Order: sequence, then C-alpha cells, then structure tokens
Amino acid sequence: MLVPSATHIRIARELNVTPAQVATVAELLAAGNTIPFLARYRLEVTGGADETVLRAIEKSVNHYANLQQRRETILASLAEQGISDPVLLDRVQGADSLQVLEDLYLPFRPKRRTKASVAKEQGLTPLAAWILQPGQNGDPLREASRFVSADKGVATPEAALAGARDIIAEQASERADLRQFARTRGRLAGELVAVKGGDDPQERFRTYYDYRERVAQAAPHRVLAVNRGEALKALNAHLELPDAEILAQMERLMFPARAAEPVIEQVRSALRDGYKRLLSPAIIRELRQELSDRAEAHAIEVFKANLRRLLLQPPLRGQTVLAIDPGFRTGCKVVVVDPFGKPLMDGIAIYPHQPQQQVAAARKTLTEIARRHAVTLIAIGNGTAGRETEIFVAEWLAEAGLSLGFVVVDEAGASVWSASPEASTEFPDLEATQRGTISLARRLQDPLAELVKIDVKSIGIGQYQHDVDQKALQGALDEVVESVVNAVGVEVNSASAALLQRVAGLSPRVAGAVVQHRLQHGPFRHRQALRKVKGLGDVTFTQCAGFLRILGGDEPLDRTAIHPESYDAVRTWLKQRQWRPDDVALSTQVAAWRQAHPDWGSVATAMGVGVPTLHQIVDNLEKPGRDPRDGLPPPPIRHGVMRLEELTAGMVLHGVVRNVVDFGAFVDVGVKVAGLIHKSRLGAGRVRHPLDVISVGDQVQVEVLEVDVPRQRLALAIKA
Repeated sequence: MLVPSATHIRIARELNVTPAQVATVAELLAAGNTIPFLARYRLEVTGGADETVLRAIEKSVNHYANLQQRRETILASLAEQGISDPVLLDRVQGADSLQVLEDLYLPFRPKRRTKASVAKEQGLTPLAAWILQPGQNGDPLREASRFVSADKGVATPEAALAGARDIIAEQASERADLRQFARTRGRLAGELVAVKGGDDPQERFRTYYDYRERVAQAAPHRVLAVNRGEALKALNAHLELPDAEILAQMERLMFPARAAEPVIEQVRSALRDGYKRLLSPAIIRELRQELSDRAEAHAIEVFKANLRRLLLQPPLRGQTVLAIDPGFRTGCKVVVVDPFGKPLMDGIAIYPHQPQQQVAAARKTLTEIARRHAVTLIAIGNGTAGRETEIFVAEWLAEAGLSLGFVVVDEAGASVWSASPEASTEFPDLEATQRGTISLARRLQDPLAELVKIDVKSIGIGQYQHDVDQKALQGALDEVVESVVNAVGVEVNSASAALLQRVAGLSPRVAGAVVQHRLQHGPFRHRQALRKVKGLGDVTFTQCAGFLRILGGDEPLDRTAIHPESYDAVRTWLKQRQWRPDDVALSTQVAAWRQAHPDWGSVATAMGVGVPTLHQIVDNLEKPGRDPRDGLPPPPIRHGVMRLEELTAGMVLHGVVRNVVDFGAFVDVGVKVAGLIHKSRLGAGRVRHPLDVISVGDQVQVEVLEVDVPRQRLALAIKA
C-alpha cells in the first residue's frame, strides 16, 4: 500500500480529494499511464477520479516537484555562500510557494552591481547598522565623518550617509515580510489605470481612455484589453499601489526604537528612496504580471471550453457534399465528396463574382454537378467572398428548383493544412486549393476527424488567443483535443495519422506506423492485430486499445469501448446468460437485465472486475456504437439568406452560437456579422459567466434589440 507523502497530503487538502488518490495517481502517471486511460479504465484504482481531477493532481504534483527543485537549488547556493542561519534555513525548508522562496533568497541572490553593493564595498555597512541600532541618539553626521576615505571613494560625511542610506534602502526592499505586505495591499487596494495613448485612429480602445479599476476586481477580458492597447501604443497603462499605507508599514518595521529625530530622518529618507526606486517598481511588475497571468489562464479556460464544444459537433453522416471554397478573382473552387469523404470529381472553378461575373455559366455547372453526383448537402466556406457566395447559392437553388440546403463552414486553418506535407501525402495528385475544398466538405461530415489536422489555435473561438502565452495555450488545447478524441473513440481502419496520434499512448511515429501497416496489409480484423504494428508494444497497446474501434471485424467486442483486458470476464458473463456478443438482440437483453435492478457488487465480484468497470461494460453492450456527439444539435442547414439591412428591432430569429466570451456570446443568425448577446441578456437571471448557460454550437431563439448598419453591429437577446 502506498504511503502518501506530506506533499500528497497537502495536494489532497487543496483539491478536496484523498491523500491515497494523490499518491496513487502520481505513481500511475510516473509509470507512463495516460490520463484518458486512467479516467476510463482505472476508476477502481484512482477512486473514481475523472479527467478534471486527474489533470489537477498532475498539475499540482508537477508544481510541487518544481518547487522542491528550486528549494534545493537555493539551499545549495546558501551553502556555497557559507550561510548557515538556522532560522533562515528552516524558513526556506518550510516555504510553501515559489514566491515565498524567492523572497527569502532575494537578499542572498547574486545580483548585478547596485548602489548598496558599492556602499558595502566602501565599508559603509557598519554605519548603516549604527543608524538602525535601537535607542540610537548620536549625531549621524559626526558618526559618518569616521567613514570618510579618499581611497574608498567616500569624500564627505554626507557621501558616507548617502551610502548608508542606500544599504538601508536595499535591506528594506528585500525584507520578505515587507514585500509580502506590499504585495497583499497592492492586490486589495491597488488600481489598474489606463489613459489614451497616441495611436488609436479607429478608437478601438475608447472604453479604456479613462479607465481605473481595483486590481482585485479587474475582469480578465479588461486586463487583456488594456494589455493589448498598451502593446499597440493606443493606451498608456500603469498600476498604482497604496503608497502611503506601504510606506507607513515600512516605517513601523524599520524605524529604530527610541532613536533621536536626526537618526529617524536618515531612515525615513532611506525608506522613501528604497520604496520609490526598488520596492514599488518590483511589486508593480509582479502584480502586473500576476494580473496578466490570471487573465491569460482564464482566457485559455474559455478557449478550452469553446474548443471542446466545437470538436463535439455531431457529424453529418451519409451526406454527399458539394463544397465551395469562395473567391473573387481566382473563382470559387468546387468539389464533391461521397459520404465517406472520398472525392468524386476533380476540383473545378466557377466565376460567379467580380470581375468575371459568369453567373449563368456557374449556375449551369453547379446544377449538372449536383444532379450527376446526387448531392445531398452544400458546404460554403466563410472566407473571402463567402457572403456573396451564400447569396449566389441561395439564388441558384431557387432558380434550379433544387431542394438542397447549405451550411456555412469555418475555413480557419484549411489553407494551411492543404499545403502541408500531410495533405500532400493524402492527396498527392491534387493541388492545394482542391485539398482545402475537400477539407471543407469533410468538416461537415466529421468535424472532429478533420479539425484535428489543423492548428486549433487558428480557430477563431475564445478571446485574446493571440495575446496569451502560446506555449501554455497549445498545451491546454492539446489536452482538450486528446480528451475529446478519446471520449469519442477512433475507427482504426479509416482514421488519419493526425487523428490516431491523439489517441492515448500513440505517438505521431506509431500513428504513422498504424496507417502504413493498414495500407500494406489491409484493414485490421481485430484489436490484437495492432500488436503487429512496428513500435506498438504491450504498454502502448494497453493504453490505446480501448479507444480504437474496429467495425465489421472478427471480434464483436472490438466495436465497443470495452478494453480487451476485460474480454474474458465479459464472455464468461455473457455465456452464463446464454447471450452472444454478436447477437443483434444483445442490446435489448442487456437493457432488460439493467432494468431488473441487479446486485452490481455481487456481479462485479463474480466477474473479477470493479463496479465502475461493470457499469462501463453494460453501457457498451447496451449501446455498442455510442457516440457522445449524437445528442448535440447538428449545424443548421439554410435554404436562403438574410441581410443585416433587413433586420429590425423585435424580430425573432434562429441562430447558432459561434463564440462565447466573458461578456457574452456571438450568434450567427444568417447575416454577414455575428450578433452579440450581452451576458445580461442571456435570459437566466444573474449570470456569473456566459459559459454557465450557453455553449458554442448551441442553437438558440433570439430577439433583435438593435441593428447598427454603418458600424456593422447587431445586438441580440435570448428569446424567453
């Protein structure tokens, strides 16, 4: 049995889990297990921890490991300097945050040459100590005259006192208790301030021309807006501390008791200099960074939530899709793919827009293509000329009498992917423009399979995604993609390498080897055949097998999310009931068994599995092809278009949520611009955050509040 460490106990307290869970999860992760695998197939061992809990434990374990590494580095540095103060060493050993550690180490950290270090070299440390001595009532100038030395560069008593004050100023600014006090008061009473800068011709940052807000109340999106405005020189921003309050605390802690006024005046002067020159700038930098880090972390969480819903868009299965990649001068690229995403024709171009404006010819071509290939749905990219192409398609469908609908598809990342080596490998004989158009069609047929091929940072969801730490953003988004791919599962005989490499345990190299093996030896007939793939050993197989599906293979259980390690137990359980895994009636039989309220504990014990695993087995036998995307609304299919100019206040429209941000949600109602529902108009009373009540992909009824045609803005409210 694992014995939790003090760190495990601390993490457990912070995350409201048990120390045993933390210790177990830490050991399992260190052994190379993936989070999707643990969340799905090791519930009994982890105490039922889901992905969110597992990732929180992983993050905390890594944080405290880094903290301990830094602690050891600091202790080694102190030892090298011959510093053995037991009180200091105990405080370093007990420091529970990186900030506390760095505050304790600051006075001893090797630093560049400072005014204080120069004064120390001049032998003025004893003079500084004399000034700070309790009960000191001597004459500072007379005492300072003892330290005058031409050899050391101290020309006058006044110069000696100035050097002593530099030493005191640095001492005060480096006191851990004073830094923590300044930091705490800055968080509570400090203010973020912005005023108009010199370069904002479009007045994008007008809201912040006279902005002042307490640090404690500064909303993440406002912090990021100020940061962006400052970076673009549209705003001048700074952070103000409660100076008088912090200076008063410095005096309380640093003034020598019962000292004469001339001595106090020397200390007061040193403290004011130390605060203005050293402590205040350092704390302001810290708090600005802290504000930005907090705002960026929040923005990343919003992006993650939006991306998850976007990736979980349900596939439009069984559709033969005519895809149009809009363009003006170079024309609109057209291609048709079958329900499995295979191109049915070489891509062509039509020219319905300026400058060619071959409208009649374009309509005739599309009619012939749609009828020849029995097209059932049209995909239109939302890039350049996208709106004009929507209008053209709607008019063409009406004139041709075709009962087809169209869906506007986000083009983000398609052009980059179409020119990538991966796209060239998949479609070696096609031009990049044709590959991009095929991608648009496939984004309707299976959004997840297609979107994993692109850099998800390029998808325009969330807020200020280009202003946040890109490495942190990429890592967070990779977690979301991994989570969704494994939640949905992957059909191993049709998946691309880009999709396979997101499966738990599969590296890009092994994913490529799976595809290569499939091409050379034909489809996998059962999961065990995966062991023949080069580089896919026992450990990797254990991690990935449950997330890989094989439809129409030799083993009926391979189409489920049941892990192969449980197959023997499942077969024994089915045999006892005279059921067969390939029987079409199995789902009905299992559902009836569940409704009979069985003793889950006894059954699980008899099978040699845990109760959570038994629940998963029963769920998968009852619904072997279950897909978490199936219950979500598909994208709306349109048959006509509306213009912003046609909208009036009070109109009720149907729309789909395209983006959720801190202050509301943007909804596509079929006009050129997305309308904004402010969070106060989400119709759910007081809303803490829009994501609590609305998500990307939601279909909503909205009421038009205001139409601003000149500024191309649309204000909406949820229709009660």
